[in-house]
Amino acid sequence: MAERRMFTKKVTDDDKFAALSSSAQALYLHLSMSADDDGFSNQVAISMFRAHASLQDLEALLKNRYIYQFETGVVVIKHWRMANALRKDRYTETQFQAELARLRIGETGAYEWLPDGCQMVAERLPDGCQVVATGKDRLGKDRLDKDREGDALKSAPPAPQKHQTSKYQSILNDYNSTCTKLPRAIRLSDARRKAIAARLKVYSAEDIHEAFAKAQASPFLTGQNKRDWTATFDWLMKDANMAKVLDGNYDDQRQSAQTGELADWEKEWLEEYRYMQGEKTGDKNKGCDDA
Repeated sequence: MAERRMFTKKVTDDDKFAALSSSAQALYLHLSMSADDDGFSNQVAISMFRAHASLQDLEALLKNRYIYQFETGVVVIKHWRMANALRKDRYTETQFQAELARLRIGETGAYEWLPDGCQMVAERLPDGCQVVATGKDRLGKDRLDKDREGDALKSAPPAPQKHQTSKYQSILNDYNSTCTKLPRAIRLSDARRKAIAARLKVYSAEDIHEAFAKAQASPFLTGQNKRDWTATFDWLMKDANMAKVLDGNYDDQRQSAQTGELADWEKEWLEEYRYMQGEKTGDKNKGCDDA
């Protein structure tokens, strides 16, 4: 991995960057210095310590999209490729391939979220420089077969059910065909019938399907988080959880990148660092009044 890091004046001389606090600017510097040759860093806490930065500084970099953050806790410097391009003999590819696979290099040379997160970073680097990733821009046979099976499940008519269980079974079938990234729900137990009946009193079948589709598209709910936790049918059918999913609280952060708003899981990620630093909300002045 290269030892030197470069910065572009298109970022550092920008009025928006200049408006950041000096500690937020220092945090950007230290995150960049800790990044690998593709601009990814998993040394957020130590960078904050070195920069004497607060959670507000980290949040400012996230909201202004100078960095992108993944559910795994890894961050990437958005404008990395605008200033850092290495020869092949000096380049070491990132270990964060899953995160890299969700990005592309835009017209300005900055990282951008892919619309579907399924392709690798495009070959947009200058001649003689290391291409970020190659050779995996198509789906394999197994993946295609799986997609075809999923399409077949979605288009196939539901199997005839007894009149007392048909509406419950159709919801369960819809979950299994839509949420292919989540654990399958096999048995239609009495508890699940009761949960489905309760949700159908408030939501239509179309609303519930929308919740399933949002869960399928959510990186956080499909296991891309620090605990490798995934949502389940039973979790989704709880009233509070379904409301949060439909409200978009677990939507992909790429959808909030355009507005600068942080997703709920991004806020939870920041909260973890707040506890690590002892900076709980409302406790900033704790100990200052001791005499």
